[in-house]
Amino acid sequence: MAKTLKTLLGDHAVTRAFRSGEVSSPELAFDFADVKTAHTAFKRVVRDLEFDLAELAIVTFLLAKAHGKPLRLLPAVVLARFQHAHLVHNVERPVRNLKELEKKRVGMRSYSVTTATWVRGILADDYGVDLGKVSWVTFEDPHVAEFRDPPNAERMPAGKDLMAMLLAGEIDAAIVAAPSQDPRIQPAIPDTAAAARAWQARTGASIQINHMMAVRSTMNSRLSQNIFDLLKKSRAAAGNPDTNPYGIEENRRNLEVAIDCVYRQKMIPRRFTVEELFV
Repeated sequence: MAKTLKTLLGDHAVTRAFRSGEVSSPELAFDFADVKTAHTAFKRVVRDLEFDLAELAIVTFLLAKAHGKPLRLLPAVVLARFQHAHLVHNVERPVRNLKELEKKRVGMRSYSVTTATWVRGILADDYGVDLGKVSWVTFEDPHVAEFRDPPNAERMPAGKDLMAMLLAGEIDAAIVAAPSQDPRIQPAIPDTAAAARAWQARTGASIQINHMMAVRSTMNSRLSQNIFDLLKKSRAAAGNPDTNPYGIEENRRNLEVAIDCVYRQKMIPRRFTVEELFV
């Protein structure tokens, strides 16, 4: 009889064959959580430990590991992108020099979300911004309950809206999950494609990881391998996109750079080794 795993997984090209059952195993069945987007259930992954198998943001995973949550990664990247275009400003009140953000207010959904963490790393490493001098404006709690925002982060009261604040001039820039349809909201980093290529050349990483797959630490290796094999078949059905590397060695540098980014922002107590994430 197939073992049923409670599963959290969003709708991604590389996972559609997995979700639909187009690729399957007689040993496994998957009970998919009914959520519109996976990130809305990340608290259930790391606080309630509700899922056997879950899509999880890489920064959320690293914070969960730092606080002893019984989870480990599978080396399957289901969402990744360069984050440079996700720092936006209002062109009617533009940020003309990113160094100026040290004296400004920058909004984001939550301080510890992965996109925001990558963008802060870009600002520090490529534009010389002192992150401790920026006033960060947040709207939600972190996924990992034990994590604490830094003292220069301010939580907005209920009812405040990130984009409305940006348009009203209450904040100077914002880190967003997706492009805005409002023509006044544009990337604050000029030529984001060139900036991404420069970041790639400087770090040696192929991509900035957003989400990977995680399982309970107690899951046995045979079952984990079976799941990973299904995920690989699903990725192959989508055409093996370069933005979704699978495998530990294929992701080693990507993960090293992600770990370093989180560590240097003092969000985890030490640099984990890549191997530790999968043990």
